[in-house]
Amino acid sequence: MPEVVGIEPDDRTAARARVTVAKVDNATVVEAPFDPAAFDQESFDLVSFAAVLHHLPLGQSLEAAQSLLRPGGRLVLVGLAREVSADLPWSVASMLLNPVVGLIRHPHRAAEVPASMTAPTLEATETFDQVAQVAREALPGVKMRRGLFWRYTAVWVKGIG
Repeated sequence: MPEVVGIEPDDRTAARARVTVAKVDNATVVEAPFDPAAFDQESFDLVSFAAVLHHLPLGQSLEAAQSLLRPGGRLVLVGLAREVSADLPWSVASMLLNPVVGLIRHPHRAAEVPASMTAPTLEATETFDQVAQVAREALPGVKMRRGLFWRYTAVWVKGIG
């Protein structure tokens, strides 16, 4: 049976994640910083970062993640980028759509911030173009896409590109 390993350095966020996957037999959450030395090289079919990469050293983390992948394995990123003036059309669209999406997804005002939104956060420091440049150097053939809400996605397959 395939296994899923989640890595979370914040103790409270890791504890919440463990509760979320408690009934999933093949999923574990490790409370630790991302350290590829803790795993065997080429031991994963998939490595993903969801709103995480801007908390880590960009190039070093991409290289470490790709070293964990088996040949044919995928690295999937959903990241946050720092806004710059060149992103103005994306930013305007995001600012206009953000309250609409928020209203649709959460039509009633919350009494307090949900526990799932209390993890420590950092602002993104790299722009989309900076992330894309580093990603293309570390991951030849990576497919990068800019998205709304200051997000980007990237997919890379080891051995292709």
